[in-house]
Amino acid sequence: MRIALIGQAAFGESALKALLERREQVVAVYVPPDTPGSKPDSLKQSAEQLGIAVFQPKRMRDPDVYHNYVKLAPDLGVMAFVTDIVPLPILRCPRLGTIQYHPSLLPKHRGGTAINWPIINGETKTGITIFWPDAGIDTGPVLLQREAEISPDDTVGSLYYNKLFPLGIQALMDAIELIYKGKAPRIPQDESQATYEGLCREKDAIIDWGQPVAKVYNLIRGANPQPGATTHLRGEELKVFDCEMIVQDVAAVPGEVVDSSERGWAIASQGGYLLIKRVQPRGSLKVSAPDFARSVGLKRGERFG
Repeated sequence: MRIALIGQAAFGESALKALLERREQVVAVYVPPDTPGSKPDSLKQSAEQLGIAVFQPKRMRDPDVYHNYVKLAPDLGVMAFVTDIVPLPILRCPRLGTIQYHPSLLPKHRGGTAINWPIINGETKTGITIFWPDAGIDTGPVLLQREAEISPDDTVGSLYYNKLFPLGIQALMDAIELIYKGKAPRIPQDESQATYEGLCREKDAIIDWGQPVAKVYNLIRGANPQPGATTHLRGEELKVFDCEMIVQDVAAVPGEVVDSSERGWAIASQGGYLLIKRVQPRGSLKVSAPDFARSVGLKRGERFG
């Protein structure tokens, strides 16, 4: 089968390798333009090493992109980690259509940061969807879905790399097999169950230590590694990453440092405290919480927020 792959980074690279292991003919790879000062995209590098044509249009909506895409005569389009808007003419160009990976159980959590929000919301289940994209944002009919548990200590990083990444690659290959057999469904999404969230940005991940400790904990792990949960100490911004939740009565005001050890430092919240293990001061690299505490002379009784 002639396949045009649109994607990027490690997920796109793994999708390419899986397609070639199936002995599919990948006729071209589309990746975002290079960013000055950043490492080359790993999908781009792999495709070039294999002699596969690589295209890096500024926007997939540009007219020239469609004209070149048509010349490839793909049987199927595969979208593996796509952040650009791909127009309908390109989606409909392949003989068998286009399929796309999305890291949630659609129609829940449509949008570009679908891994962050289930964790922030305290949900215990998510998954991946392979669907037939249309003109909407993650609104096309579903081909197949796979569920995944959100463990109590999962972060965005662990949920993606340990669960949704491998699950998604296998699901893409399963979907292609169904297409081969002529058994790939197109199940309309239930719009009554649809949710959409915008990108999870810094402004969405500001810690309020007066919130219940579980809510603060979910926010921190739902913003780890991006965009990072933000608090303040002595008027300076500090991002919080790895942490542990301790539920118990705490005789301290929200945001107060109640303990410090080589494991980290504990900050009071409503109904417990968070043992902070890794942080990042503005303009610096991430460091262990004990190292940061020593560098700034952090003491019990100081307050964050």
